[in-house]
Amino acid sequence: MLQSVLYTLGRWVTLVYVRLMLRLDVDWQAAVPQGAKLIVANHPSTTDPLYLGVLFPRPVNLLIIDHLFLIPLVGTYLRWAGHVPVAPGQGRRAFDAAHRLLRAGRSVAIFPEGDISPQQGGFHPPHSGAARLALLTGVPIVPLGIYLPRERNRATTSSIAGQRVTAYWYPRGAYHVTVGQAIHVSGDVEDRAHVATVSERIMQQVATLAQESERRAVRVAPAI
Repeated sequence: MLQSVLYTLGRWVTLVYVRLMLRLDVDWQAAVPQGAKLIVANHPSTTDPLYLGVLFPRPVNLLIIDHLFLIPLVGTYLRWAGHVPVAPGQGRRAFDAAHRLLRAGRSVAIFPEGDISPQQGGFHPPHSGAARLALLTGVPIVPLGIYLPRERNRATTSSIAGQRVTAYWYPRGAYHVTVGQAIHVSGDVEDRAHVATVSERIMQQVATLAQESERRAVRVAPAI
């Protein structure tokens, strides 16, 4: 109950910010399935997890890089809202937490690249976590493709709990998202070749949707 209240509160605060600072453009190519689902997206900026919550009125638990949980107050909110930290070398712990949430009927969002997308453009190769979670639980995968002009990201390097961390914040401007048709997968999660194929299929769909978002951004860009 507390997690749902905090998620809703955080979503409304973010929504106010988004309406003031972003030109949010979302193309829903298909209806989002009801019930538990796995939301997957590319990750062009550090702020993506915050903005994704605006798209989904019902609670979504995000897998987020752990250094955000080390920021005073922000980290407390993230934990109380039920989001999952992903620490280097401790991917299994985050995977197990996401698995439990999906089995309990919760929706989970994950960035298959495992890190911020390359700032010069393109995508990192996908990790296998999203594919394995979908194969284990049978939940539908909802792919999202995000586009923003990465040259407008603000890079900041800071020390958090003794760690030097570089973040790429996107505080304002056009933010384009394309939500695709749900993907359903099945098969043996222990079959590494199959898991790799599913991972590539997921990432390819995300990349295709991100490219669609970019094409839409070019069409609506104001003339200079």
